[in-house]
Amino acid sequence: MTLVRPMVDEVRIQGLGVIDEAVLDLSPGFNVVTGETGAGKTMVVTSLGLLFGGRADPQRVRPGASRATIEGRIVVDPGGRVADRVEEAGGELDDGVLIISRSVSAEGRSRAHLGGRSVPVSTLITLADDLVAVHGQSDQQRLLQPGRQRAALDRYAGAALTAPLRAYTATYQRHREVTALLEELTTRARERANEAEMLRFGLEEIEKVDPKPGEDAELAAEEERLAHADALRGAATAAHEALLGDPDAVIEAANVVGLLGQARNALEAVRDHDPALAGLADRLAEAGYLVSDVGTELAAYGESVDADPARLAAVQERRAELAALTRKYGQTIDEVLEWARRSAARLAELEGDDQRIERLRAEHAELSERLAAQAAELTAVRADAAERFSRAVTEELTALAMPHARVEVAVTPTGEYGPYGADEVELRLAPHPGAPALPLHKGASGGELSRVMLAIEVVFAGADPVPTFVFDEVDAGVGGKAAVEIGRRLARLARNAQVIVVTHLPQVAAFADQHLLVEKADDGSVTRSGVTVLDREGRVRELSRMLAGLEDSELGRAHAEELLQMAARER
Repeated sequence: MTLVRPMVDEVRIQGLGVIDEAVLDLSPGFNVVTGETGAGKTMVVTSLGLLFGGRADPQRVRPGASRATIEGRIVVDPGGRVADRVEEAGGELDDGVLIISRSVSAEGRSRAHLGGRSVPVSTLITLADDLVAVHGQSDQQRLLQPGRQRAALDRYAGAALTAPLRAYTATYQRHREVTALLEELTTRARERANEAEMLRFGLEEIEKVDPKPGEDAELAAEEERLAHADALRGAATAAHEALLGDPDAVIEAANVVGLLGQARNALEAVRDHDPALAGLADRLAEAGYLVSDVGTELAAYGESVDADPARLAAVQERRAELAALTRKYGQTIDEVLEWARRSAARLAELEGDDQRIERLRAEHAELSERLAAQAAELTAVRADAAERFSRAVTEELTALAMPHARVEVAVTPTGEYGPYGADEVELRLAPHPGAPALPLHKGASGGELSRVMLAIEVVFAGADPVPTFVFDEVDAGVGGKAAVEIGRRLARLARNAQVIVVTHLPQVAAFADQHLLVEKADDGSVTRSGVTVLDREGRVRELSRMLAGLEDSELGRAHAEELLQMAARER
């Protein structure tokens, strides 16, 4: 599987500053941008800043243009984090290439598009963290962020920090879980106690009544019978007499069984003459048997029905007790019993909270002790890495024409535990002996800060990786040997990342893998700037101009050739 090296492949600029229209074709390694003063070199850096969410300044829009537009083609890993973030934002990649565009109107309105989808500018800012680090004269921001400084130092510390940080993270996560559980259990203690009391009262009330499954339906049916016992018995007796007659009557009255018997006897006398009539006679016989059975059962039922006022009162009293339960805990007794089952389980859980709280408190104390020890171990590892890092950056600054500057990395335990420990990490700079070490953004001028950032990026290369570095005037205020050292270090940084540098020093430009020239042409009405990629001859002419101010000076061309050969040997 071929690994994709992310990079800015192409940038199109329209209506930005002095640039009417230009295209930057960039290479994977060291790209240098040069040109005469006022040609628009800084607009190249500005365009990249806008492309990755920089502040939209309508004054940057070219006079006479309605808007400034920047479009970038970024090569990304289709399976990487950037691709995932693009997909989350609703954008798409085009064969592993991400298209980002940003426009700023002359009125100050700003629009951004990511992978063909309109997105908030904040999305570009978030994405920039994984794609580019811009170090301009006014926006040295990436490593000025405390979180970035801590993360970068951790990567610089390497394997020595990996295991302790993993152990700390596991302890920290469990500590948070236990803390949250304890807080919930203790802060809601009164609420949970009230809930337990209510459940306990309900369960005691149900236990006192002791209902049986289906008892409410059975008692309702029994009450209905007892309340209408006389009517039920009278109806059963009347029906019995109609079917079988009254055995106590002096004169026997007609009844259903007798009439059925007469009908059957009438048919029996002639059944042999017609099978159909014989079948009807059989059916009358069956009806007689059935009516006789019903009559017998009616007699038994009439004798069983007994008006029992005492039993009726007992049933009604029991039903009232059950009704009191169904009003509170369920529509039926079966639902009441189900409520009791669930409530008993919940009560057991609530009553176990005291023991649970004690266990959690013991675990919390043990975790707090372990967390403190593991955080202290992280501090020690970071302090050791910070000392090594400080020495390495200070050595780099010596070669970058800042021989008296000193960089320190302050690792300060705060006592407040976070996901990565309890340390606050801050990069500080003392620009000369006797000066106090101050945070980077306070301890260095714009030009010094660019060189400090270059030194830091060189030391951090591979530890805090980012695909593309952009430096504007990183060589401000230096020349000669120091300029060569800056070029050499930028070339070294370009071995693992794409580097784009705006410079006025030929010693730096000579180290580039690709040289882009920003030039302006005056057509009598407007000034238009374009960007071209220089070939070998073009590079010699441009370096000669930068050295001697004359493109065709023989001495300048000879010096330019010497610079290119020297840089080629050292790259």
